[in-house]
Amino acid sequence: MKKVFFTLLLLPSLLFAQTKGFTISGNVTGINDGPVKLTSSQDANQVIATGTITAGKFELNGVLPEPGLFWLTMATEQPVYIYVENSNILVKGSKSDIKNIKIEGSSAHKDFDEFQDIFNPLIGNLNAIAAQMQKADDGSSMKNDLMIQYDSAVHQINRQVDKYIVAKKNSYVSPFVLFVTAQLSQDYQVMESRYNLLSENVRNSNIGKSLSEFIAYNKVGTVGTMALDFVQNDTADNPVSFSSFKGKYVLVDFWASWCRPCRIENPNIVKVFNKFQSKNFTVLGISLDKDKDAWVKAIHKDNLQWTHVSDLAFWSNAVAQMYRVQSIPQNFLVDPSGKIVAKDLHGEALEKKLCELLGCK
Repeated sequence: MKKVFFTLLLLPSLLFAQTKGFTISGNVTGINDGPVKLTSSQDANQVIATGTITAGKFELNGVLPEPGLFWLTMATEQPVYIYVENSNILVKGSKSDIKNIKIEGSSAHKDFDEFQDIFNPLIGNLNAIAAQMQKADDGSSMKNDLMIQYDSAVHQINRQVDKYIVAKKNSYVSPFVLFVTAQLSQDYQVMESRYNLLSENVRNSNIGKSLSEFIAYNKVGTVGTMALDFVQNDTADNPVSFSSFKGKYVLVDFWASWCRPCRIENPNIVKVFNKFQSKNFTVLGISLDKDKDAWVKAIHKDNLQWTHVSDLAFWSNAVAQMYRVQSIPQNFLVDPSGKIVAKDLHGEALEKKLCELLGCK
């Protein structure tokens, strides 16, 4: 189990001419005289503002298109995070307690502080459970108990995300929160519903638009969404459209002749195809082969008696890229309306799902 870390996914901030900008006034005791600068939290080479700190005091000025998270570096000290907006911002504290420096005058930073106060302990607890899981023996009662604790901790974090978004619909920190907690759910339809709660101004911001694109990209192929249409040629070079299968349950199966796990799984797919083909079910094979002869030979050898298509582009197969396929075998079960109702069904799980949908009697 990997530890969970926040990933700071922010667009680089661009400077636009506006009537009012930001002023950051600092008074941090104990710091040596030297340069002070504000840089992008995503790219330290992107400098937003510079100045000089003298006797612990400094001032930075600039203009931002929207609030954003930046690094504030004072002389030779480690950078600290600061959420900057176009307002008068005060930075107070001391070198001896640089991690707890006080930042006032930015409502966005206040929201960011609240985010950290709520989520840092929760993430710390989650990471502690994950560390124990790594040490526990597989199949042990301890490992099972820890998995329950881990799932409970994730659920608790997601509840707090919902509460935060509802309370902070107008905050530019909210899309940031959705970005950095995305890995704890990976249910992009839920993420989209949270995004839709945000105010129009926040949704139309740079980070809001970036979040929308992130959701749209990752939502493709998820259960509950509509399958994307495509056209590829079959083994006789005739174009086949996925939309022509509408009205049937279709297992869209990504495989290749060179993929040993795929070839091992093929007998199971043959079994369910033979069992359910009379119940409005079929399979559409999409090959990541690049050698047509090898592809066709594997189809015949494995007795795969359903429609097969490919552009023979290997991992660059257009449909595989469309569906974000990064490993095979991988499949998507699509219902007669064109909605994805399950994915990555292998072995007994595939037959069980089809029995559930189509009946086995």
